[in-house]
Amino acid sequence: MLLYIIFGLLIHFVFFASIFDIYFTSPLVHGMTPQFTPLPPPAKRLVLFVADGLRADKLYELDENGNSRAPFIRDIIMHEGSWGISHTRVPTESRPGHVALIAGFYEDVSAVAKGWKENPVEFDFLLNQTKYSWNWGSPDILAMFAKGARRNNIFTYSYDASSEDFGAQDITKLDTWVFDNVKELFRGARNNQSLFSKLNEDKIVFFLHLLGIDTNGHAHRPSSREYLDNIKIVDIGLKEIESTLKDFYGNDGKTAYIFTSDHGMRDWGSHGAGHPSETNTPFVAWGAGIKYPQKVSAQKFDDTYLEEWKLENWKRHDVNQADITPLMASLIGIPFPLNSVGILPVDILNTTDLFKAESMFTNAVQILEQFKVKMTQKKEATLSFLFTPFKFPVIQDFVTLLLTNPPKHFVGYLLLFILGIEVLVLSFFYRYMLTAGLIAFSGWPFITPLWTQAKSTSLSWIFFCLLLAVFPLMPVVGRKPDIFLVMGAGLLLLLLSVLVLTSVIRRKNGFLNEELVLYLLQMLSVVLSICVVYGTHNSLLKKQGLPLINQIASWIILASSLVIPLLSPPILFDRLFSILLSLMSTYLLLSTGYEALFPLVLSCLMFVWIYMEQETLQQSGVSCKQKLSTIQFACNTDLTQFQDFSLDDIRRAFFLVFFLVTAFFGTGNIASVNSFDLASVYCFLTVFSPYMMGALMMWKILIPFVFVMCAFEAVQLTTQLSSKSLFLMVIIVSDIMALHFFFLIKDYGSWLDIGTSISHYVIVMSMTIFVVFLNGLAQILTTKKLKLWGRSKSHLI
Repeated sequence: MLLYIIFGLLIHFVFFASIFDIYFTSPLVHGMTPQFTPLPPPAKRLVLFVADGLRADKLYELDENGNSRAPFIRDIIMHEGSWGISHTRVPTESRPGHVALIAGFYEDVSAVAKGWKENPVEFDFLLNQTKYSWNWGSPDILAMFAKGARRNNIFTYSYDASSEDFGAQDITKLDTWVFDNVKELFRGARNNQSLFSKLNEDKIVFFLHLLGIDTNGHAHRPSSREYLDNIKIVDIGLKEIESTLKDFYGNDGKTAYIFTSDHGMRDWGSHGAGHPSETNTPFVAWGAGIKYPQKVSAQKFDDTYLEEWKLENWKRHDVNQADITPLMASLIGIPFPLNSVGILPVDILNTTDLFKAESMFTNAVQILEQFKVKMTQKKEATLSFLFTPFKFPVIQDFVTLLLTNPPKHFVGYLLLFILGIEVLVLSFFYRYMLTAGLIAFSGWPFITPLWTQAKSTSLSWIFFCLLLAVFPLMPVVGRKPDIFLVMGAGLLLLLLSVLVLTSVIRRKNGFLNEELVLYLLQMLSVVLSICVVYGTHNSLLKKQGLPLINQIASWIILASSLVIPLLSPPILFDRLFSILLSLMSTYLLLSTGYEALFPLVLSCLMFVWIYMEQETLQQSGVSCKQKLSTIQFACNTDLTQFQDFSLDDIRRAFFLVFFLVTAFFGTGNIASVNSFDLASVYCFLTVFSPYMMGALMMWKILIPFVFVMCAFEAVQLTTQLSSKSLFLMVIIVSDIMALHFFFLIKDYGSWLDIGTSISHYVIVMSMTIFVVFLNGLAQILTTKKLKLWGRSKSHLI
């Protein structure tokens, strides 16, 4: 058994670490063959304008007077080219945006380790495939492409980094500097034969990076006069550059123009997340090879942008940001960048159908080449018997199995099992799904003979299921502290203790001295916890600090909470109730509001669950009903008494996983970092100590887990089931959940999205691993017996 546990833990630790190797190492591969369209391209040269930080709405919308703040671009949209929205991906930052535009793939997360400035892995990009390219703009952006150049074909011109000053009086100079230097290059080429020859080559690109709008947005916000005036300056600059190129090339009609942005910006001047104002950027294309404007009467878009921008009659062509790369490569006839995943937007091309077809084929082959190289590398690095391509005759065999063996109860169990796991997965995103699950659980007696044969137990099950279902609907713990709810929970626990104590005395016709002392000691501990909570609360309100006597009492209660239950007799009911009293004493000290009631209700449901499982087993005719007052926890169980594994065991295993998740998220203890409330540990210490406070909060989180695991130990004992078989079933359920979250992990998006997807996987995998240790702790709490006053006794009456 120990060997199985060690091996299982090792496997899960490997799975735990695997996500970082799979999702957070660079996906790029090398060794592909360059692919390009063999037909003559429509353009000899291409000009790429990237207005950093430009929102689509701020460019396309009309001002308060009904005029366009970018009249040149507006004229292009209506008379010369194609337009739409370029949809970017998060994180909406400058480097990932430019990589998507110029290399055709979405930046892998490993680039953040170098501050989005260096290439963690070298990659192919558009400028590298050109005959020549000239680039102007920010040193941060141009440097990453200049460093990746394989030939001396990339020429960069950058202003000094100190010019990027958010407090500068005139930030638009960042853009006018670019426009002036472009015009200066063409003026100088008339007296420089070498430069003149290069500028007249085919397959060349001019890249103009315009940082002024982004800088003004950060400094003054996108709705500011500075931001909007900068758009007007860029519009004028575009017109001047087009005029300069037409004059230099004799208006030969062989120049293609692309105007877009790397990302947008929120109203308060930030970007990086996935709001439409950040991900919707302008896309305008015109010139050689670009389709002219198309007048339409209706367009199929869910948003209201067309009406707002007064562009509903001009056909809108939306693209994904990475799709611009194959478009540019196709226009000038260069190989598609090897690492590009963009899909050519053929609707924008004004070429023959043959050229479109060849370009689409080239695009498909280029993407397929990456898959082939990736598969070859994976095959070479993997043991041959582990690298087996998936075969479809597998799905067919599974379907055949279902059709030839269609037992209704098996199919029903399977469907409910799948539905239950999906509810558990959804509960990580929506806590109220736990409420839905508990309500569904309350209907369990109605679909079994339990309702008619054990009505009182069934009613108790329904009541506590519905009562527990309220907690996930409550606000996250820590929002509104209420010390009187904590005291109320303690009083309810005392009332329950009196009822149980009376029942035990009546059952045993008296009480042995040591057991009576133990119960009274635990009840006294609960009373002491109530007094400490109340006294500490009042003292802190009066700003008198934490009384030393309260602090000492709290630590004594905490230290004894795991020892006192071991003094109680290992009879099932007695031991479980002793565990409840001890751990609840500690939980009360760590509570600030309604969450103090949560483990009490959860424990009551766990007691009823034990009775329900016993009734279920009796109705199946497996064994005779045995009173819980006579069943004793034991370290060694007779294996010959174990029952065969059945479909009911799947339900039992699922119940355990569901109750563990409920214990985890039931009161929102870790549903959010914001729910961490320092007031929870004020009975123990008030001086800031992150490690000690963190440890106390972790123990508070674990207490409901311990209740559930101890109840599960009792279920295994009362139903005479192999703990190994049932526990392995629990691991399987947990692993299926983990597989869900494995495929939900994101290596793109905002840091919140990425972090949340990782944390969900980590939580599930940690739960799977941690259940092993919880199971061991539960076995110690339920089976071990310490000697009291020199002797150990167990009482079976």
